[in-house]
Formats: sequence, C-alpha cells, structure tokens
Amino acid sequence: MVAQIRTYTINKGMMDSWLKLFDKEIRPVHEGLGIPIVATYVSADGSDFVWVRTFKTAEEIPDKEAAYFASDGRKALGSKPTDHIAKMDVRLVEEVLETAK
Repeated sequence: MVAQIRTYTINKGMMDSWLKLFDKEIRPVHEGLGIPIVATYVSADGSDFVWVRTFKTAEEIPDKEAAYFASDGRKALGSKPTDHIAKMDVRLVEEVLETAK
C-alpha cells in the first residue's frame, strides 16, 4: 500500500469553508471512485490542512487521479477547491512497518 500525504495551505480566513467543502463535496467524490481518505488534520496555527489518501500501488495513482478529474462530481466543484488553496505539497510514502489498527 502507498499513500499520499497532501498538505494544503488554505487561504487566510477560509479554513471553515474549506472543511465544509472537503467533507461534503470533495471526500464523497474520492470515496465514490475508490480512493480512500484515511486521515485529515489541521495544523495548530490553523493555516494548513493535511490529508492522507491511500492506493494499492503507486502505478494506479495516475488512472485514479484522471478518473477523479474527469468525474461529474469534480467538474461540479469548478474552481471552489483551488479558490481555497494558497499552496499545495504532495508526498508519496510507502508503508514499511505494520502499525496498530
């Protein structure tokens, strides 16, 4: 299993609306396409939103991402996600040690 740790710096004053958008509109599109979101966090200063989504292999990511951007759900979002995001960092990580479930 691999995961993407995605850190988004959210525009000042927009975290509350981002959280609503993410939970009500973005998350369902991902999960409907078989892209599990396994964790979400907000930094202590409230400026960064960190989320983790998982994939079976790194090789499936391009197809899953293409399906996401081509989906009706993502198209319906328009520019709402990018209007909230000042900066984005995405890191691919691989599971190496079994952790408590």
